[in-house]
Amino acid sequence: MKVTATLSAKNLLTEIKKNHGEELIFHQSGGCCDGSAPMCFPAKEYLIGDSDVRLGDIDGVPFYINVDQYERWKHTDLTIDAVKGIGGMFSLDNGTGRRFLTKSEICLVVDNEKN
Repeated sequence: MKVTATLSAKNLLTEIKKNHGEELIFHQSGGCCDGSAPMCFPAKEYLIGDSDVRLGDIDGVPFYINVDQYERWKHTDLTIDAVKGIGGMFSLDNGTGRRFLTKSEICLVVDNEKN
């Protein structure tokens, strides 16, 4: 599993960094409240727990997902995009007229061992 971002998402992230500071994090929502939206928070306001897995970074911003969701999606690559719309209630994209959106691609797992 890996995470990447479109130019549109990177541009929105740059805007958010200018307005809210450089220390941010992403957390992929597990489906409660704001659906399965990738949420962007000030790093000091979101506590990363033992059950969170770091997938990588988007322009220097760490991207996390809960381990339970990671297990369900571990063969899926995520691409974070930004589209017109209302952001997640607590996410920093809210109020910008754009929102982060996760697009996914299932990766084929090949077992080369023969039984």
